[in-house]
Amino acid sequence: MNPVSSPKSPGSINPHEAIHRDPDMVIFGFWVFMMSDLIFFGVVFAIYITMVGATAGGPGPKELFDFGSLFAQTMLLLTSSLTAGIATVIVKHERSRAAFLFWVVITLLLGLGFLALELYDFAGMAEKGGVPQRSGYLSAFFGLVPLHGLHVTFGCLWMIVLIVQVFTMGLGDVVKLRFLRLALFWHFLDLIWIGIFSVVYFGGWVYG
Repeated sequence: MNPVSSPKSPGSINPHEAIHRDPDMVIFGFWVFMMSDLIFFGVVFAIYITMVGATAGGPGPKELFDFGSLFAQTMLLLTSSLTAGIATVIVKHERSRAAFLFWVVITLLLGLGFLALELYDFAGMAEKGGVPQRSGYLSAFFGLVPLHGLHVTFGCLWMIVLIVQVFTMGLGDVVKLRFLRLALFWHFLDLIWIGIFSVVYFGGWVYG
């Protein structure tokens, strides 16, 4: 006689499967992660503000910053937030996979362009003597701004992985949920950049 299979008890459900059955839980958990990251950025911002005048006779903001390049970086990152938003709309309205991939690739290219300009600026600062060990101000600067750049780098890597997953897994619910988290992360990085531009670059140029 064939054994009768009993229904699974709640404790026997795979936790990974259970989480993905509740997208709101996944998004909420990701919000918690971003809030913790925001607190970390807040601490680094506070350190920078306390060290903004500690140049130790070395170069300061007015000697080091290239505002033409910074404006270009800002436009690239803000535009990438727009393209990520377009990709989100495509996902929500079940549009074509090709259109979704197009806007994700555009977002990725804008993010890479931002990183290229940022690295170019760091190299230019180093040529002017603006290296982390030169002063407390520069140590604080390189503790904050490259931290944001590192987040952008991870976001770009995330996009590359997501593009591969779309080709291999299709645009299913799991991939859509992963992209929604990525879009939240990307918009969060734009907000952090606005803070960096206002406090570090513009504020440093005015008060430094």
